[in-house]
Amino acid sequence: MSDRGYSYKSSGENSQGNHYCARDYGSSAPNQNAYHYSNSNGSYYYSNADGSTYYNDGQGNATYTPSSGDGSSK
Repeated sequence: MSDRGYSYKSSGENSQGNHYCARDYGSSAPNQNAYHYSNSNGSYYYSNADGSTYYNDGQGNATYTPSSGDGSSK
């Protein structure tokens, strides 16, 4: 674990230009294996350490789901 509160597990980019990054936040985090990815079409997705998720389709539409499971769109 680093001073940032997480350690990098893996990251990379595929031939289509899609990027991903996985982090380990330790056993005390609700979701210790958090990750995010971003796609060449501008969309991206975050699975956060607190158990929440966030998705943006790259066209101005976004959905945030808190760890409680109640989703909201913008």
